[in-house]
Parts: sequence; C-alpha cells; structure tokens
Amino acid sequence: MRRIRPGVAGLVAAAGLLLAACSTPGQGAPTGGTHATTDRVASGPAAEKDGGAGGKRTGEPRVPANPPAKYTPSWPDRTVRTKAGYQVDTCVPEDLRDKATTLTTGDGYHLSALVLGDGPDGVLLDHEQGYSICSWLETGQRLAAKGFRVLLPEYRSHGASEKDEENGRIDLDAEAALAELKRVGAERVFLAGASCGGTTAIVAGEAQPLPVTGLLIMSSPAVCHSVDAVPSVRRITAPSLFVVGSGDMEGAVEREVRTLYENSGARDKRLVVDDDGFHGTDMLRRGRHRDRMVAMVTEFVEKHARG
Repeated sequence: MRRIRPGVAGLVAAAGLLLAACSTPGQGAPTGGTHATTDRVASGPAAEKDGGAGGKRTGEPRVPANPPAKYTPSWPDRTVRTKAGYQVDTCVPEDLRDKATTLTTGDGYHLSALVLGDGPDGVLLDHEQGYSICSWLETGQRLAAKGFRVLLPEYRSHGASEKDEENGRIDLDAEAALAELKRVGAERVFLAGASCGGTTAIVAGEAQPLPVTGLLIMSSPAVCHSVDAVPSVRRITAPSLFVVGSGDMEGAVEREVRTLYENSGARDKRLVVDDDGFHGTDMLRRGRHRDRMVAMVTEFVEKHARG
C-alpha cells in the first residue's frame, strides 16, 4: 500500500467510497422505524448551539497504562515520541500528547490512540481512511469536557500507527479501540465514525459486549474493503443519526448511507442530507453549515451517550 499523505487524503477517501458504492448499490428513498426522519440541510439560520454540560467524575481507580511498543510508524515525518515513549501524530497539540497510548489489534498491529476524559460513558470516534486522528479531535475534546470518556484511534497505515501493506482488517482497529474503552472503565459506548471509520464502528461495536447507547454515521459506505456493515447495523437498535453530503461523489455516498439507514434496526433514527457535499468530518470543519453540524452532532451524542 502506498503511503497516504494529507494532501491527497480527500482523493483517497473518495476513491475508496467509489469502490464501495460500486459493490453495494443504494436502495432508494428512506423507509423504516417509528421515529425515522429524513432532513435536508440547506443554507439558512444556524441551528441551536451546544447545550448542557456533564460533570467530571472523580475518585475513579487508576487503570495501569498500556506499555509503549516498538514499531515503525506509517508516516515517520508526521510522528513524534512522547516523554512516556508513545508514538503520536504531530497534529496532536503538545498539551494533549500525554493522553496518547498504544493499542494492539487482534492481528498484532500497533495503533496510536488518544484517551480523553473519564467516566463510565464511553464514546468511540473512528476517522476516515486517508485522514488522521485529528479529524475528530475537536469533537473529542468537546465531548470529554462534557464528561465523556472518549477514545480516538489512528488506523493502521495512518499517521503514528503501524503500517499494514494490505490494510484489510480495519475492523480490528475499531475492535481494539472498543476493548481499550472497556479496559479503562467505560460501562457503555456510543459509536461514531466517518467514512470507512463508521463502517468499522458499526461492525466492531455491534459485536463487543458493552451496551451501545447510540450511533453516529458520517458519509460511511455500507461495505469498506471486506467489512460489510449491513448485517450489523440491522442489530443495532440504539438511536442512530446518519449524515451525508448530497453532492459527495456525485450522489454515490448518499446512496451508501441510505443503504445503512434503511437497514438500521433502530426505531429512533434520522437521516440528514447536507447540500454542501463535504465528506465525513469535513462537514464539521469546512462546510458552510459547519456550526450547525457541530451543534447537531454534539447534541445528539450528549443526549444519548449516557444511556
């Protein structure tokens, strides 16, 4: 696998989604649960800003840290080592690098990750292929400040994580992240992912033992590489929000997200189609509707992640 550089991240992610769209055709207009809704986000007044705040929990027993591991990072020129010996992407601000840890996947690869916040309410934030751990970082910091324990893994072959030439078992990356959330004290988990990160969050999240409190999908294909999320999303009954840009890959990504939405097992589910056309977490960082999207996502996670 060629090394993926930030300058071509959007092209890499879009190419992967095009392949997924070709392998999994869309299924038309949304149907489904009792509380299923579809919204179109267009230019207009901004949505309400974030509301509420969760109290930070104290007095929890200290969980021993994972030991640092020796491995070659995928992007050496974008990787630094912390004082504790962990490798972390240079996009992570210096004041957060002490939150870095190393995860080991079921097939033996090492991943760089950040653990933010504390408490029993866990949130998984899985990034797009071709992007870095920092694509979700602002969201992760915001949720940690509201009292959630947030885990941000950096996928294999990305950033400060170990390179996998085949890059096929990315579901194991999400699996390792969820196992770490449980290990450090999460008692329930909210699943969130962008692009293929959402695909893997569905599959790994449905299979792990913690109660799933909610699901957030942004621009995710129904199938990514060999990971098919349709059977798993049928079994996730927690409140679910599916977000996609209408012009992303000329509508191919919207068809993919609709496939997940239509197959969702949630009674309370919502499909939001944004007319900006940005992909994944770019909707939270670059689009005209950025503030509205950030408020919507934060409100949804905060409402449901506490179980």
